[in-house]
Amino acid sequence: MNSKNLSRSRGRQILTAAEKCRVLVVGDVMLDQFIWGGVTRISPEAPVPVVDFASESFMPGGAANVARNLVALETPAELFGAIGADDAARKLLKLLAEQNIGCAGLVKTRLRHTSIKTRIVAHQQQVVRIDRETRGPLDSGGTDRLLEAFKARLSKADAVIVGDYGKGVVTQPLLNEIKTLCRQRGVWLSLDPKPVHHLNLSNLSLITPNRKEAFELAVLPDETRNADPFADKNLMLVAERLLNELRPAVLLITLGELGMLLCQRGQKPFHIPTVAQEVFDVSGAGDTVIASFTLAIAAGASPVEAAILSNHAAGIVVGKVGTAITTPRELLQSFSP
Repeated sequence: MNSKNLSRSRGRQILTAAEKCRVLVVGDVMLDQFIWGGVTRISPEAPVPVVDFASESFMPGGAANVARNLVALETPAELFGAIGADDAARKLLKLLAEQNIGCAGLVKTRLRHTSIKTRIVAHQQQVVRIDRETRGPLDSGGTDRLLEAFKARLSKADAVIVGDYGKGVVTQPLLNEIKTLCRQRGVWLSLDPKPVHHLNLSNLSLITPNRKEAFELAVLPDETRNADPFADKNLMLVAERLLNELRPAVLLITLGELGMLLCQRGQKPFHIPTVAQEVFDVSGAGDTVIASFTLAIAAGASPVEAAILSNHAAGIVVGKVGTAITTPRELLQSFSP
């Protein structure tokens, strides 16, 4: 498929097939808290805005948001990660149950706090974010319990997504075991990388770094920005280096307002321009990309079709405030008939 277009009818076929697939999501789960309000004055105590509280809301975050994106697109998902024995964990489990996300694979441990990201938003703009979390590696006992739960469900899975947000659940031993298990069973394995972790990311099915992460993974300076990705010398070099060194089946580099670059060994990179009309909030856009791309592949789409579908999905969620999702109806409406 050489066209940058995907018909609505083909999109519907992919999403309908995805309803019969099952995706396992492994990684750092979080609770996203949003405090909403307005600003009408500056504090007399310091040059900071005073936010008048209006309301608060909670959403699954991190790898839990990847699962939430899958379920919103009507693809069954199960979640594997670690939570603390705390109030944030109880809130998160309740939200996951309400959204029909399987969470039997969440390992509870008193050695960790459940990650909470609190975003204070005024007039649709994020004012500040507060993180409360444990960042150390998950203990070996916790990793063993997580892997045991994962192995028990893998035979029924069509794809696996690993969400590494640098909070300690995704360790090299965990990733090595997941890679081996998926390779043995021929299961597609996607990963959203966190370069500061310095994990061995070789031989995955899909890696989805953003531009900054791609340059960090390739250890190259980002000095040749160009509105045309093909004229961006270092970006092309980064793509080539990551394909040769890490050997993923597919490398998808997200480029913000410039869209996405789909790269496969032995093929010319494929650029998909963004379809976003307005950008309110990029929180969680990467989660939407990896979720929608992976469910499309599991449903039988080609990498190009999956990239176009995920580009449309990302274009919708960045037009919403908060860690947003899209529905099949919204997504299909974004395509030409």
